[in-house]
Amino acid sequence: MDISQFSQINPPQRLLMGPGPINADPRVLRAMSSQLLGQYDPAMTHYMNEVMALYRGVFRTENRWTLLIDGTSRAGIEAILLSAIRPGDRVLVPVFGRFGHLLCEIARRCRAEVHTIEVPWGEVFTPDQIEDALKKVKPRLLLTVQGDTSTTMLQPLDQLGALCRQYGVLFYTDATASIGGNPLETDAWGLDAVSAGMQKCLGGPSGTSPITLSPQMEAVIRRRKCVEAGIRTAAHQDGDDEMIYSNYFDLGMIMDYWGPERLNHHTEATTALFGARECARLMLQEGLENGIARHKLHGDALLKGIQGMGLETFGNLQHKMNNVLGVVIPTGVNGDAVRARMLEDFGIEIGTSFGPLHGKVWRIGTMGYNARKDCVMQTLSALEAVLNHSGFRTTQGAALQAAWDHYGSHA
Repeated sequence: MDISQFSQINPPQRLLMGPGPINADPRVLRAMSSQLLGQYDPAMTHYMNEVMALYRGVFRTENRWTLLIDGTSRAGIEAILLSAIRPGDRVLVPVFGRFGHLLCEIARRCRAEVHTIEVPWGEVFTPDQIEDALKKVKPRLLLTVQGDTSTTMLQPLDQLGALCRQYGVLFYTDATASIGGNPLETDAWGLDAVSAGMQKCLGGPSGTSPITLSPQMEAVIRRRKCVEAGIRTAAHQDGDDEMIYSNYFDLGMIMDYWGPERLNHHTEATTALFGARECARLMLQEGLENGIARHKLHGDALLKGIQGMGLETFGNLQHKMNNVLGVVIPTGVNGDAVRARMLEDFGIEIGTSFGPLHGKVWRIGTMGYNARKDCVMQTLSALEAVLNHSGFRTTQGAALQAAWDHYGSHA
């Protein structure tokens, strides 16, 4: 091997304006450059306790078990579903985009009996639709996505917790794409479990998944307790329910690791924890309401600019996430070619979509560190230039003026 072929990592400069990941906040990157600590160093366990406290603020909860799963946002989903779903359990998944299908996929691998209801991509469910399904299916768990980036839609959750309590159902949501940029009230809405990711409105890199568990969900998981050989003692008693069929994603053992016993499970990802801590600290320093308002301000400015450019938007705008916009690719325009030219000539990345929307919709994100006026204006300017270069004529400057007008009216 010629090692000279491998230079230091020096990625090109990019402005990441897709549906995630986004550019990480420089303060988060600085925190992640800190030196490592041993996993049982008192300073390290102190940081772990701080992370739990900070994310209680982010999730708007008093849940004791609010912690990190080492892995991408999908790891948080799998940890909760594998730990909560027993083989044969009936679950209900309202599907309004790609990530509802993901919940079905993971639930099937947990050997659940999966039931779905669906609406066309670009729409969301009413509480009545979900209540009708709860009465019909009688599930043990309701598995929802709050914000599905594949469609840019935000599913209202505020009335679903009361329905779940009424019908004796555990209530989970995946808030990876929505938390921090849209309201999420874990306790007030009656959520039993929530998982998230770092690479969107939280302003960090992918690789860590914050989760929170209600006392009710903790009780379900504790009944499946099984401490692995080699670390268990005579004081450890197995639960009276079927064991969790994963070691790494066994939330019972992970809670014992994060709790006072500090029972060895894995080596905590120190660098990722430092980054996650800084993400939460910055979010709470700004104020959750202020952060949501910032995402709405810049998301709406992007929307006004896109409309000023004469482009159509995708989906029901009344239920659009603050932080991602779906833009219909004009007839006769090669969407992938536009994205490639924006990346190559302007260093700006926007996204396409999945499944039935692939090649039909661009997804443009304004989230986390990139929920800023300069990012919105650069993206609109570049998209307008590339579209005109590609033969799709717009009124020059109309997009930027519409965004300026929006900012001016919200000064």
